[in-house]
Amino acid sequence: MARQLRDDIVLGRRRPGSRLVERDIAAQLNVSRLPVREAIRALVTEGIVVARPRTWAVVREYTLGDVRDFAEVRGPIETMLFVYAAERHDEAGLEGLRRVLEREEQAARDGDQAASRAAAGDFHAYMAVLASNDVLTELAGVFATRLKWIFGLHQDLQGMAASHRELFEAIEARDVELVRRLLAEHLAAGTAAAERRFGTESTSTG
Repeated sequence: MARQLRDDIVLGRRRPGSRLVERDIAAQLNVSRLPVREAIRALVTEGIVVARPRTWAVVREYTLGDVRDFAEVRGPIETMLFVYAAERHDEAGLEGLRRVLEREEQAARDGDQAASRAAAGDFHAYMAVLASNDVLTELAGVFATRLKWIFGLHQDLQGMAASHRELFEAIEARDVELVRRLLAEHLAAGTAAAERRFGTESTSTG
């Protein structure tokens, strides 16, 4: 249940500020209200839903300041993950990353936004597998859902897949300096896109 609601938010099917009414969601999904309530609580913990006493929970609304704060945190953490992935991957791990990338590329060619965006998020998340650092993985996991939401609603599906292909090839070659350069460009582009999106949303709802 939490996964379904999380995907609805991260993939843009539930907009910032929209209400999460337990009875309505339970009726839509043909379940009792208890699992819906538990799912909402989990998403409050993950930081993408805001609980409001004596009324409905709502999907969190982020500001441009939030985007920039998360970008500052995202940069160092993801750089470490990608660099360690380049240095430490084995063949099995690399093959797993290749499958994620190919899934993203196929979805992008098909114009399937939800599948392409989900696979793009999985590409970044898979670096924790290759990096083999439990502490860093745990730290990245604290922000994972919010980062996927803030930076994951890109429109250029094929451009994103192409950028990930370049990163994959640099990781495969264990070219750490190239990984650093490509990732810096990749994250900067993602931050700029998120700033435009949340700036527009803030203007239209504020």
